[in-house]
Amino acid sequence: MDFKKDSFFNGNSDWEDVGNGVSRQFVGYNAQIMMVIVKFEKGAIGALHQHFHSQITYVASGKFEVTVNGETNILHEGDGFFAQPNIFHGVKCLEEGKLIDAFTPLREEFLV
Repeated sequence: MDFKKDSFFNGNSDWEDVGNGVSRQFVGYNAQIMMVIVKFEKGAIGALHQHFHSQITYVASGKFEVTVNGETNILHEGDGFFAQPNIFHGVKCLEEGKLIDAFTPLREEFLV
């Protein structure tokens, strides 16, 4: 991965295709925190999942159906959500868009 660890600007890594209409780009990270931009095509799904990280997500563009801990809402540009550790959460993209995810600690499995 081509990533400038000491820089903190959008575009520090190439876009990575993670499949099914979803791609991501790293903004910056260290052992305590990670920020990732996730791009979704219309209809793409971020399946329900859980992890031990705290996650805060900001809707940078688009429209998403978001489920956190069994509660579902429609979020638009400027909205956001918080997923506590080990809580199931996921999204469905209703209009092409981007989410900005911040995790603590970093998602080490993203770096392999």
